[in-house]
Amino acid sequence: MSLSQRVEKALKRAETDVESTPVEHPPERPGSRQAPAAAPAPGREALLADIRARVQTEAIDAFETLLDVTDPTELRTRVAGIIDRIIAKYAFSLTRQERLGLVEDIVHEVTGFGPLEPLLRDETITEVMVNGPNNVFIERKGKIERVPVTFLNDEHVQRIIDRIIAPLGRRIDESSPRVDARLPDGSRVNAIIEPLSLVGPVITIRKFAATPYTVQDLIGFGTATPEIFNFLRFCVLARLNIFVSGGTGSGKTTFLNVLSSFIPEDERIVTIEDAAELQLRQEHVVTLEARPPNAEGAGEITIRDLLRNALHMRPDRIIVGECRSGEALDMIQAMMTGQDGSLSTGHANTTQDMLRRLETMILMAGYELPLRAIREQIASAVDVIVHTARLRDGSRKIVNITEVYGSEDDDILTQDVFAFEQTDFKDGKVIGSLNPTGIRPSFMGVFKTSGLELPAGDFGIPPEDPSKPPKKGKGRWSVGATSTDETRPVLVGHGKAVKAGGMIYLSSVGPIDPATSQVVRGGIKEQTRQCLANLKTKLEEAGTSPDKIVWANWSLREAGDFDLFNEEWARWFPGDGPIGQSTLLPLSHRRAGFSISIGVIAEA
Repeated sequence: MSLSQRVEKALKRAETDVESTPVEHPPERPGSRQAPAAAPAPGREALLADIRARVQTEAIDAFETLLDVTDPTELRTRVAGIIDRIIAKYAFSLTRQERLGLVEDIVHEVTGFGPLEPLLRDETITEVMVNGPNNVFIERKGKIERVPVTFLNDEHVQRIIDRIIAPLGRRIDESSPRVDARLPDGSRVNAIIEPLSLVGPVITIRKFAATPYTVQDLIGFGTATPEIFNFLRFCVLARLNIFVSGGTGSGKTTFLNVLSSFIPEDERIVTIEDAAELQLRQEHVVTLEARPPNAEGAGEITIRDLLRNALHMRPDRIIVGECRSGEALDMIQAMMTGQDGSLSTGHANTTQDMLRRLETMILMAGYELPLRAIREQIASAVDVIVHTARLRDGSRKIVNITEVYGSEDDDILTQDVFAFEQTDFKDGKVIGSLNPTGIRPSFMGVFKTSGLELPAGDFGIPPEDPSKPPKKGKGRWSVGATSTDETRPVLVGHGKAVKAGGMIYLSSVGPIDPATSQVVRGGIKEQTRQCLANLKTKLEEAGTSPDKIVWANWSLREAGDFDLFNEEWARWFPGDGPIGQSTLLPLSHRRAGFSISIGVIAEA
């Protein structure tokens, strides 16, 4: 049977129904929750809503005859014919504009996403939320509002969900009642149905702009200043590993898109996501998307699987859309094994929460790793955390840029480089700016070794304070480059002798080679040997000697190093040596790379 014959048959069936049994209300479909179709309330809007419900119900039988029509003009003509016959059937009186509106609605049902289509085309809307057939909400300019859009019933909403996920090869039913998907333009979709949802099928769509936002767009939105984006551009070009953190709807994915635009064109980028959303503009991009299990529970491909595979694809950088679980371990491993400059996002309320969540996600990988080892790996792999937030006025801004510069005593060491300071709340708007905190990050030297010339003023970051011991940069930053840390003199652990009451008090002496002013290489035994040699020199300069030591204090980085330390100590002080005590190494000595320092009291 040809297409025209099928259409004609459907129309004749509608005419027969008019002559035999006029229907006042459309029949309720079995197994569906029918939207209220009582007598129309006073007012034109209520009448049109009632007509629309009747038209959609009557026209649905003819949908199959319209799916094969590819010419938009022909499709509208056929839909108009069906609607005219239904209007005649119920003797409705409509204006030309109202009739055209009904035609548009049915065309959307056939070619698009039904009642959602006008909302998806509205560029001012950033999120669409369907809570069952009669409750539709949108987000516009950061504020949520209800819109006068309805579906016919639960079955109608379910049909739109199926239309969204069918091209992706995904499914949703009672055995798998939730699904993540995307629209053709990359917009993110989540759907959940009964029995998990008690209000009927629920659809949540996070819309993305048809044209990806640029740096200039975000500057115009007030996300951050040009100087901040220039600083982040340097971070990307210097191949620092960056995590973008923030709460739901804070703009993490949009910001990650913009951040990735700083990656040079000559690099191979592999992106990995649950549902592909990123819109990178570079030419050499490989996009990978996870796959859920099929109806039999087989065939699942997780982000962890894709991350492992990506390591065999010769990537210059790996971008994971969002770390939610055990894939965080693989992402951290990738950052530590050659994929410098990788990017990812994660849900968290603060930068510190992001680090705690990374620890939790790594534990979810199923390996019994000690917490100390996890924190050391995170501290080594992650260089910068950019935290985004949606503020009270609905605006989305960068509120923190934090450096992760090491670990100490099982803690991850961080420092805010930039922080948002709110100064006022006026006319419903948050007033404030992202300002330097006065701390100079340890990776500033990486910009220079990467061939990047810092702008005048160093982004507002203060110069290095020579009176403070510098923070040692991460080892991987110096691979293939000359590290300034290796030539910078150590400012602590030189010891100071004071004579009082016939005694010499000598403060902590560290394992510093006098010839180079650097910490000696080696383990606890080598450092102990150097400490004792320096101690002897200092005592002799003060007019005394090691054999006149009456009390000593040795500070160790690790308590378990005592036996190795004591072997060297016994060589210098055989028999009854001076009494002393053991303490933990102070933080400044740890940062300088010491494993031990020694202070003594000796007779003058």
